[in-house]
Amino acid sequence: MITVFERPQSLTPAKTHYCPGCTHGIIHRLVAEVIDELGVREETIGVAPVGCSVLAYNYFNMDMHEAAHGRAPAVATGIKRVHPDKVVFTYQGDGDLAAIGTAEIIHAAARGEKITTIFVNNAIYGMTGGQMAPTTLIGQEATTAPSGRNAETQGYPIRMSEILATLDGAAYITRVSVHNPQEVAKAKKAIKTAFEMQLAGKGFSLVEVLSTCPTNWSLTPLKALKWLQENMIPYYPLGVKKALEEVKV
Repeated sequence: MITVFERPQSLTPAKTHYCPGCTHGIIHRLVAEVIDELGVREETIGVAPVGCSVLAYNYFNMDMHEAAHGRAPAVATGIKRVHPDKVVFTYQGDGDLAAIGTAEIIHAAARGEKITTIFVNNAIYGMTGGQMAPTTLIGQEATTAPSGRNAETQGYPIRMSEILATLDGAAYITRVSVHNPQEVAKAKKAIKTAFEMQLAGKGFSLVEVLSTCPTNWSLTPLKALKWLQENMIPYYPLGVKKALEEVKV
């Protein structure tokens, strides 16, 4: 019998804790498939964040390190500088990366640290109950913005990829989504390009992945995918924001 589909070696058999319809599981698999295809699992070190993916070290079958809230880029910087021959990546949500960890990610990119970041943007604080995040859209409801985000009092959502793309140390910055099979395929290509940039020693790379949070959006999984497409993508347009070399994703 020919095996046509199986669990990537870079994922453990552990059942994830994610809510039904959450796309973290899809993103985990894409990262794992890329690491397998590049043949670098034994040389890879991942850094888990604080947030919904805080238990990522249970799911990725490789060396993993837990970081304090927002500090994954700093931890990854230390690991990469001590072990420059290793492939080092961080896996972070929008609360971890774009709020408490804003300074960490900006300065890691500005320094051109040769690490890769997978940035999962679901426009809300997921693990702690649905509070407004830096990426929450105008008018989007949250537990700390029950009437919807108001730009006059709460400011505007932050487009992290566009900010990071202005920095000289950034080698590859792109935004993708996983709301349908076609975009999942594009997301995998982007993640692979980001890791290839690191392997080539080009500099800092980041893939922002638009993701759903059906539980805190109070939507069914299918309606959450539609909401992402109709609301998040217009404000967070998909595509490459910066690349030192021509890439097609």
